[in-house]
Amino acid sequence: MLKNYFKIAWRNLMKSKLFSFINIAGLSIGITACLMIFLFVKHEFSVDRFHTQGDRIYRVMRGVEQDGGGRKVSYLSAPYAPALLNDFKDEIKRAVRVRPNDGLASIGDRSFREEKIYDVDADFFQLFSFPLIRGNAATVLKDPASVVLTETTAKKYFGSVDHAMGKVIELNKYLPLKVTGIAKDVPSNSHLDFDLIVPFSNYEQQEGMKVWINNSLYTYVLLNPDADPKKIESQFSSFMNKYMGEDMRQFGYKFTLSLMPLKDVYFDHASFDGARHTDQKVVYIFLSIALLILLIACINFMNLSTIRAIERAKEVGMRKVLGALRKQLVGQFIGESLLLTSFACLISLGLLVLSMPLYSQLLGYQLSFSWGNSYLWLFLICLVLFIGLVAGSYPAFFLSTFSPIQALKEKLKLGRGAFFRQALVVVQFSISVFLVIGTIVISNQMSYIKNKNLGYDEAQTLIIPVNNGAIYDHLHSFKIDLQKESAVASVSVMSGEPGGFFDEQIFEVDEHSEKWRGRTVFADVDYVKTLGLKVIAGRDLSPAYATDSTDAVLINRTAAAKLGWDPDLALGKWIRNTVRDDHRRKIVGVVEDFNFVSLKEIVQPLVISPNEDWRVILIKLNAGNLKSGIDLVKRTYEKSAPDYPFEYRFLDQQFDKLYQNDLRQQTLLSVFAGLAIFIACLGLFGLASFAATKRIKEIGVRKVLGSSSQEIVILLSKDLIKPVLIATCLAIPISYYVMYNWLQSFAYRISMHWWIFLFAALITFIIALTTVGIKAVKAALANPVDSLRNE
Repeated sequence: MLKNYFKIAWRNLMKSKLFSFINIAGLSIGITACLMIFLFVKHEFSVDRFHTQGDRIYRVMRGVEQDGGGRKVSYLSAPYAPALLNDFKDEIKRAVRVRPNDGLASIGDRSFREEKIYDVDADFFQLFSFPLIRGNAATVLKDPASVVLTETTAKKYFGSVDHAMGKVIELNKYLPLKVTGIAKDVPSNSHLDFDLIVPFSNYEQQEGMKVWINNSLYTYVLLNPDADPKKIESQFSSFMNKYMGEDMRQFGYKFTLSLMPLKDVYFDHASFDGARHTDQKVVYIFLSIALLILLIACINFMNLSTIRAIERAKEVGMRKVLGALRKQLVGQFIGESLLLTSFACLISLGLLVLSMPLYSQLLGYQLSFSWGNSYLWLFLICLVLFIGLVAGSYPAFFLSTFSPIQALKEKLKLGRGAFFRQALVVVQFSISVFLVIGTIVISNQMSYIKNKNLGYDEAQTLIIPVNNGAIYDHLHSFKIDLQKESAVASVSVMSGEPGGFFDEQIFEVDEHSEKWRGRTVFADVDYVKTLGLKVIAGRDLSPAYATDSTDAVLINRTAAAKLGWDPDLALGKWIRNTVRDDHRRKIVGVVEDFNFVSLKEIVQPLVISPNEDWRVILIKLNAGNLKSGIDLVKRTYEKSAPDYPFEYRFLDQQFDKLYQNDLRQQTLLSVFAGLAIFIACLGLFGLASFAATKRIKEIGVRKVLGSSSQEIVILLSKDLIKPVLIATCLAIPISYYVMYNWLQSFAYRISMHWWIFLFAALITFIIALTTVGIKAVKAALANPVDSLRNE
């Protein structure tokens, strides 16, 4: 019997090849999209879940309270870890410090610039489950003069893992390290990402490592099995008063500590720590899109399978006459549905393999795909059962209810279920319109951000990181040499470029009894000139004033307003950084606001101070030959730091860095929206085929009585476009609500103009009309003799 059912299903597929292709194509594309999103969602929720002790690992977070509010950051200073171990002996088993770093790794006469160096405590590999190919996790970092490489790094340096063991690497031209271990490459589902692991003990005696107020690393703790994290957190207040009480009173900070479970670290996208993070809401958005696409594919399958009822009416009638029971017919058709779904799944696996390279490129990391992944096969089995049973149930029951007499006489009432089928199309196109509107809004928002005037001149400006001792020691001569060149307009050294790092500091301020918090950048006197900022009151910092480096600051318009001053009234007032300055500085100038952080934040108060904290160099080149200007900077850099590779990026590329995730989401949403519309149009084509078949005799009569082809096309299209219009009306308010809330995450955003919704409606309408029109024109041009032959 099963073999017979299989033969019948195959013959029906081959009997109407085009129809079968459309049905399978829609289902395959829908399943492929679901598989892609499934792999993405599974990856996101698997981040940091592979650590065997992960349920007891926490990252220690530091909170800063000010003006009734506050925020949490991941950075602590070096003394926290040993103090936590000492004060919480019964609760904390391990405390490991992790400091991201970069440097120059030298092997003989070869050097490699590495950006993924971690300085860690010796029990790093006993805390985290990063597998070692060579070396013992308990001893691999005991010796300060040791280093652990990842497998890829070892092959890059020495050709193979075995050749790497025992070899010596010189770090930053002064620290020899012996390779004592090789770790497997860090998987993409880890928020930590390293190439070299260096013992923290090499730096522990440095002066800065003993200062509690510093922020230079993050700390992870492993709790004992019976430890209660809430109880530990309740004791953090006294811990902070014990070690930081005097500093908090002196500098005006109110620090708190808390524990963040390891599984939540990846979704802490607000952390400015350079690690891998994402917004959990984005994962749920794509999960919702997968469900919507799956729903569209199921609706297609139901509609297209129902349409085939006309061609199989005689088969159903004959089976009933020969004694087939209804449950047998239902079982047969659901079985065929499961078979068709299984076939579509096989095709979708092929499509998935073909699309994986591009998909991984869009995501920004290598998404793992393995044929041995049990979760993948379980998901596919559930998908087959869900689509086969749910989507195949309606056509199965619809077909099995045919009257055998009417079926054999070809006088079935095929209008049954028309409302239900049209309702399904409404749902399909509501989803499609929603995705189109979402794509347009996101695209316009990102375009707005990219083209918004940020308040500074970013053109022709290079960013050079101060990432080695050689360039740091020769900053003064490097800058002077560049300023002599006609191709260079200006050079400035600072703690962070726009879009980069801007710390929050506590200040004592003239006329204010309470301490005040503001963002700060430490820069030399050419900062305003290099960025092209506008001074709206007072003057710029200048080497002509010898005391500017110790006694002067600039603030922005927002800082003056927050302090209750007009720009002119701010001049001459004093301000003191409670951590950096031992005496007051005078405000000598106020600059116009500029967007120095992401446009997801409003312009914040900013203090521009000429304290030394040199992390990047900005070089403004004059208009002209950009390549020759870069070559000039490179030659000058190599003279100052000959052992280090010249690295640079453009200031106007900061946009891509700041909004990288948003841009990827825009691209992926556009792809999936296009797939949803394509699948929905296949469904509309199926409905048009059904309507044309149902009204084939009516069309023949109308043509015989003189109706033109244009009139028949309009007649058929009118009823079929109606559900699309209803879908548009339903989708617009929902889209407005969802996208309005999405835009709230940006401090600077577009308005939800009416034309966005009109444009989305027109796109959908044109696509739907084209789809329906193809079938309507074919029906209108058919010979009426063929449809009226049996009358």
